[in-house]
Amino acid sequence: VTFADVAGVQEAKAELFELVQIMKNAEKYKNVRGRLPTGCLLVGPPGTGKTLLARAVAGESGVAFFPVAASEFVELFVGRGAARVRELFAEARKARPAIIFIDELDAVGSRRGAGLNEERDQTLNQLLVEMDGFAKDSGILILAATNRPDALDPALLRPGRLTRRVFVGPPTQQGRAQILSVHLRGLDLEEDVDVVCDVISRATPGFTGAELANVANEAALLSVRDGRQLVSIDDMLDGVSRTKDGI
Repeated sequence: VTFADVAGVQEAKAELFELVQIMKNAEKYKNVRGRLPTGCLLVGPPGTGKTLLARAVAGESGVAFFPVAASEFVELFVGRGAARVRELFAEARKARPAIIFIDELDAVGSRRGAGLNEERDQTLNQLLVEMDGFAKDSGILILAATNRPDALDPALLRPGRLTRRVFVGPPTQQGRAQILSVHLRGLDLEEDVDVVCDVISRATPGFTGAELANVANEAALLSVRDGRQLVSIDDMLDGVSRTKDGI
């Protein structure tokens, strides 16, 4: 996955491009006097492409990629979550340059003391320790994603940890057209792809990238079900209705 596979989030891509350059040209940035970013938090509603962006950063950088859902750290037995964090970071150190991506960070990164979950608090403490260790290492970047930034423990966002924050919001009408053009690749359409993208992007205000992908998939299934080789605009509009309101 590269930035060419990610559409409709141009501002977020521009923000992340610098991180790609740092990962690809480590020697160039080695003598920079200021502290280079070691972590970045992707913030936005579900389905807007945060995970895809993280994969694209790794793909563009050409480095090892270690994706994990934060919920995988939370275990029934106290201490096991912290051990999993240590194991993940140890693997990344061996493979560096590398990117660690923690999805749904709020599952383990919520404010400490907010509940009675001792295991989660221990896991978060270990995560903070590991992130501090990476501040002294080169070739390691931590990306994380959440749709609840207000719930995160402030310690995660302090300088040297997840210093940068990039908002990934629902796409504009132009962005939706760009996303549709990606998901319509490989589909045989009755009409010109630009016409289809324009019509459907105007009919889908507020749709996320994930929802637009589902629109294209539903349209393709409808054409096959009806025994047609070409996908029509009507199929696409039916896909919009199915995605929005259900079958």
